[in-house]
Amino acid sequence: MNPSCARCGKIVYPTEKVNCLDKFWHKACFHCEICKMTLNMKNYKGYDKKPYCNAHYPKQSFTTVADTPENLRLRQQSELQSQVRYKEDFEKNKGKGFSVVADTPELQRIKKTQDQISNIKYHEEFDKGRMGNPLVDGDDFDRRGSDDVANYRRSSQSSQQHQPPASSSAYPQHPPQPKYGYQEPAAPVSSQRGPPAGGKRYRAVYDYNAADEDEVSFQDGDTIVNVQQIDDGWMYGTVERTGDTGMLPANYVEAI
Repeated sequence: MNPSCARCGKIVYPTEKVNCLDKFWHKACFHCEICKMTLNMKNYKGYDKKPYCNAHYPKQSFTTVADTPENLRLRQQSELQSQVRYKEDFEKNKGKGFSVVADTPELQRIKKTQDQISNIKYHEEFDKGRMGNPLVDGDDFDRRGSDDVANYRRSSQSSQQHQPPASSSAYPQHPPQPKYGYQEPAAPVSSQRGPPAGGKRYRAVYDYNAADEDEVSFQDGDTIVNVQQIDDGWMYGTVERTGDTGMLPANYVEAI
C-alpha cells in the first residue's frame, strides 16, 4: 500500500517518493517551510521533523530562557557571590607571596636537581682550570700568577749574567749592597701564599662558610683580591684578611 504525502496528504507513488524525517513526501512537496524552495537529500536541514533550507534553518537560542526575571536574578546573585569569595581569598592570602607554591614537592624536587647540576658544572669547570694550570692545585697560584713567575725567572736569568758568581758559603741574613749602584731583584711573588697582587678587588656583602675544601670562607665586609671570574656563579680569589685562596660564590661579593 502506498503511503500518503506529509505535505499534501495525497498518495505517494514509488517513482516520486522521498523518504526523509520519518515521513514520505512528493519530490515537489519536499521544500523549505519558509521560502518554499524545493530541497533534496543533500541540501535539506531538518528541525522538528520539518525540512528547511540553510538560510531559514531555525537557530537554537536560549536568550528567551536566560532573560527571564528568575534567571537574571540567579545570575546576578552568582556574580555577587563570586566577587565576595574572591575578595575573601585575596585578603586571606595577601602578603604570603608564593611560599605555598614554592614549597610544593614538585618544585622542591626541581630545585634540588638544579642545585646538583650547578654543583657538577662548578666542579667540571674547576677541574678543567686546574689541569690547564698545575700551580693552582700545588701552590695556590692562578694563571696570572704563573705568568708573573715565568716573567720573574726570565728577568732573574738575564740579571745573573751581569753579577759575579756567588760564593759557596751560606747566604748572610743581610746581603751586602752591590757595587755600581746595582740592586738585586726583589723577592718573587711566589714566596707569598696565594695569587700575586694586581687582580680585581671585591668586597663581601654576606657571610659565607666554605662547603668544600677548594672553597674559602669570609665575612661581610672582607676584601677579596686577585679575583678571576670562572663562570656566571663562581669566582677564584684570595681573602685579604685571612690569606686563604679558593673558590667563592659570585653573588656574595660586589666589585670595588
